[in-house]
Amino acid sequence: MSIQDFDPSGFALKNDNFIGLPFTEESANLVLLPVPWEATVSYSAGTAEGPANILEASYQLDLYLADCPNAYKMGIYMRQPDTQILAQSQAARSLASRHIDALEAGEGGNEAARLAVNSACEKLENWVYQQAKDLLAQGKYVGLLGGDHSTPLGYLRALAERHEEGFAILQIDAHCDLREAYEGFTYSHASIFYNALEQMPKLSLVQMGIRDYCHEEVDYIKQQGERIQVLFDQDLARGKMRGLSFEELVLPFIKSLPQKIYISFDIDGLRPELCPNTGTPVVGGFDLAEVSYIFELLAQAGKELIGFDLCEVGSATEWDGNVGARVCYQLAALLARTQALV
Repeated sequence: MSIQDFDPSGFALKNDNFIGLPFTEESANLVLLPVPWEATVSYSAGTAEGPANILEASYQLDLYLADCPNAYKMGIYMRQPDTQILAQSQAARSLASRHIDALEAGEGGNEAARLAVNSACEKLENWVYQQAKDLLAQGKYVGLLGGDHSTPLGYLRALAERHEEGFAILQIDAHCDLREAYEGFTYSHASIFYNALEQMPKLSLVQMGIRDYCHEEVDYIKQQGERIQVLFDQDLARGKMRGLSFEELVLPFIKSLPQKIYISFDIDGLRPELCPNTGTPVVGGFDLAEVSYIFELLAQAGKELIGFDLCEVGSATEWDGNVGARVCYQLAALLARTQALV
C-alpha cells in the first residue's frame, strides 16, 4: 500500500510499523530508532520494553491532530527493537543490581560488576551513535525511543557533529539527570545531561517540569550559568497560584531557545497517572495538554526541531504505551511542522 491509497480514517494494519503507516525506512522522512536498554535503572524496571509497548498501542491511535492534520504524510518508519540489545541490557541490568544491592547494604558496591556495566553501556552508546550517524547521513530525521534516559547520548553526539554551530536541548522531565556517574555508573540514566554538556561544549539546556533533584545537581546548574535554565515544577505551580497563565510562565524559556532545538522527553515529566509504570514516577508534572501547548508555542516561535527522544515509557500496561504513542506522534508532528515535511 502507498500513502496515496492509505485511509487515515480507517483501521490500522498491524504491519509492524508505527500506527500501521504504509512507509518503509527508505520512503520515510522520520525513522524511529528503538533502544531497548535499562542497565542502570535505579528504581523500577521495565522501560527496556517500552518501545514495543508504544508500537503495539500505536495501532489504535487516530491520526488527526488539530495543529497538524496531515502529520502522518511526513513518512514515519519504526525499526523493530533489536533483540540482541535487549538481551545485553538484561545481562548488564543483572550486574548493575549486584553493585546497587552492595551499595545499599553499606558494602561499598561490587567493583567488578560496576566496571562491567560501564563497559556495556559504553558499547551501547557507541552503537546508538553509529545507528544515528548512518541515518542522519541518509538525510533522515531520527526519533529515539528508549529504554532508560541514558540511551540518547550517542544520538546527541551524532547530532552535535552534524550541527557544529550547536543547538539547545529542551528537556521535559521530573529529574535533572545532571549527576556525575550516579551510583558509580558513568552512563547512568541520572547522568545523561551531565555527560552531554561535558562532552559537547556548544550544547545548552532548558529543563521543564523538574521536581525531583539533589544538591549536587543544583550546584552544577549554578556553575553552568546561563547554559542551563530550569523551569521547576514548584515555580510553575506557584506562578499559577499567583494568577499567571501557563503561557506567561513557559514563554520566556521558549524565547530563550536558539533556532535549532532537540527535545528530550522523559515520560515521567508528565503526571504519574499518565505514566504509572515509568522507571521513577514523581508526584506533580505536566498534563499532556500542557505539553501540546508548549509544542504549539515552539512552532509559533519559529523554532526548528532537529530531532527528539522519548524515554522511560513503561511496559507493564497498555496505558503506558498508549500515552507514549500519543506523545511520540505529537513529537513527530512538531518535527513535520518545523521542518516543512507536510
